[in-house]
Amino acid sequence: MVGLGEPDDAAVIRIDDSRALITTLDFFTPVVDDPWTFGAIAAANALSDVYAMGGDVLACLNIAGFLNDFPSDYLVQIFAGGATKVREANAAITGGHTVVSPEPFYGLSVTGMVDPARIMRKGGARPGDRLFLTKPLGTGIITTAAKLTGRGETQEHREERRTQGKPEINVHDLDAAVISMLTLNRTASQVAQAANVRGATDITGFGLLGHGAEMAMAGGQEAGAGLRIRSEDVPALPGVREYIEADYLTRGSTLNPGEYGEHVRFAKDVPAHIRTLMWEAETSGGLLLAVPARELNRFHQTATERRLQCWEIGEVVTGEGVEVT
Repeated sequence: MVGLGEPDDAAVIRIDDSRALITTLDFFTPVVDDPWTFGAIAAANALSDVYAMGGDVLACLNIAGFLNDFPSDYLVQIFAGGATKVREANAAITGGHTVVSPEPFYGLSVTGMVDPARIMRKGGARPGDRLFLTKPLGTGIITTAAKLTGRGETQEHREERRTQGKPEINVHDLDAAVISMLTLNRTASQVAQAANVRGATDITGFGLLGHGAEMAMAGGQEAGAGLRIRSEDVPALPGVREYIEADYLTRGSTLNPGEYGEHVRFAKDVPAHIRTLMWEAETSGGLLLAVPARELNRFHQTATERRLQCWEIGEVVTGEGVEVT
């Protein structure tokens, strides 16, 4: 039902009229120092693609690479962190594969299940839908700031940073980012399903604007669905503006505009740091949901009942691409 012909957050294979398999995988190198937390974040990030399609997780396989002399206690903690998140998803790790790698990486191959009639897809947004984001932005920026100013920072770089007046990472800002990255998108997906959402994606490496552009393009000419995002309503993690202005950025800040810039239009008064924030890569980001207008009351009610925090950031309009006001 979904595969290489129409790239989405995961592949979907129909089993019968009421069941379809979701398959996906994701892995990356460490984004934080603590091995358990890294494993848990990597797992939450991999599970997210199933939730972005509206499904439930069934089973996972570990995917990992380490040097032969990688500390065994670190390895145990990475796998334990991942297993904890999989259990939280009410699923199981059933095996996996590890290779020798010069740089450690970890992630999951994930299998899920969804009702074929209730799949959420990038191309499911329609004019009139309201756009909701379920996590604030800034995880990529904050983890980059932590890498550049954390305990691995050289004395030379520390002196240079202080001379230039650049901030070091605030532990409370990093904690907020970690909590966000550790939060599964399971509840957000269930709330969306209760409101009959059919247009959705999760915000990861291509940033809000890159993945938003994918949603607009996936709708095609038939749907005629463009996205209008109100920059002042886009939520950000604490400390993000200061880190942006200190140039603590990922490669996404330049790669994503290069890849998707032709599909995005900015109002002249959108501040530079907000533009950067919306282009920046996210790790284990939230879901971007296109909620039908007729389902808004149900969506808000269910979100309140499930204690899901979310932000309305715009709407789906007749047109093409993404307009940022």
